[in-house]
Amino acid sequence: MSYVIGGRPLAARLVAEMPSFVRQVIASLVERVPAYAQLPAEELDGDIFRVTEHALRAFAAVLATGELPSADELRFLRESAARRAEEGVPIDVVLTAYHVGIQVVWETLVPEARPEEVADVLALNALALRYLQLVTPVVSAGYLDERQTMFDDERSARATLLTGLLSGTVEASGPYVVLALHIPPHPDELLDGVDAAVAGRRKLRRLRTELERHSREPVLSSLTPDGGLALLPGEDPPLERIVADVTRSAGTPVTVAAVAASPSEVAAAAVLAREVLAVAVRSGPGLYRLADVLLEYQLSRPSAALGPLAAIVGPLTEELVQTLEVYLRRGSRRPAASELHVHPNTVDYRLRRVAELTGLDPTRIEHVTLLAAALAARRAR
Repeated sequence: MSYVIGGRPLAARLVAEMPSFVRQVIASLVERVPAYAQLPAEELDGDIFRVTEHALRAFAAVLATGELPSADELRFLRESAARRAEEGVPIDVVLTAYHVGIQVVWETLVPEARPEEVADVLALNALALRYLQLVTPVVSAGYLDERQTMFDDERSARATLLTGLLSGTVEASGPYVVLALHIPPHPDELLDGVDAAVAGRRKLRRLRTELERHSREPVLSSLTPDGGLALLPGEDPPLERIVADVTRSAGTPVTVAAVAASPSEVAAAAVLAREVLAVAVRSGPGLYRLADVLLEYQLSRPSAALGPLAAIVGPLTEELVQTLEVYLRRGSRRPAASELHVHPNTVDYRLRRVAELTGLDPTRIEHVTLLAAALAARRAR
């Protein structure tokens, strides 16, 4: 079947004026799509010109025969899309090229149609839609397959480097900050009728994306929806802002322990970061360094004093322990009462009971240090 517009067979005209149509398509792409405007001229005049010409010739063959592209033609388009993926051209830019090509042909030739050619114009429109319907998934599949291969290769390389750094068998350039993360469930993970695994993966993807956003170099990580390790490149990244942004992206209060390390120190730093996290997670979400939990960390180490210290607060009920912890953290009865949602007189009563049961008065400065140490030892045990 041959479509006639303006008194001339459309396919024959497209082939005869092919260089002009190719230049029009490329000019339209450069004008409409910023990514094409940033491509080097040699690429536009070389590979992009050849691919555009090949695609238009394939479409001309469709116009000449009324038949959609063969398997060989589709294979070429798929391979071309894979090369664009390898070059880092976004997929929306790749797909736009095919639509713009059809649009340029349409806008150039259809206005010349005569009244008796309306049937051919309508048939051409239907054929162009079928063509795009066939080509779009083929091009998308070729592009995405290549991107997945590239992603798998990159992920494998990162995993190998991370494993080597954590085992102390590999060194990399530049310092790192080792982050140990505790990630509680997102509210969606706890909802009835919601797939908790899917919600957890979505949370983790948002968190990883946010970590990557804060670094020009790849972030090495071994994370699950519950937490794990991440190696942030750089000597002094803005950790407070990073943790705040990560927490917001995850949608749940994240606890992070951070330890700076040279590449040769990563293995030891990872062990320390996990240990700091184990202590810090009891104090609530946020960013912690070793200096922030020195007492708690030291008391978590095995020693002969750990048991006797914890025994000091052994007689206390959970309610009294909670009240004591809040009071020592807030430093005053009224803020403690507000956090505990009780009357200040209730706090006074509970503190008196603590003094009776332990022999140490939380309101006396000389007893506060020992009570705080006893609580830390209790948490460690």
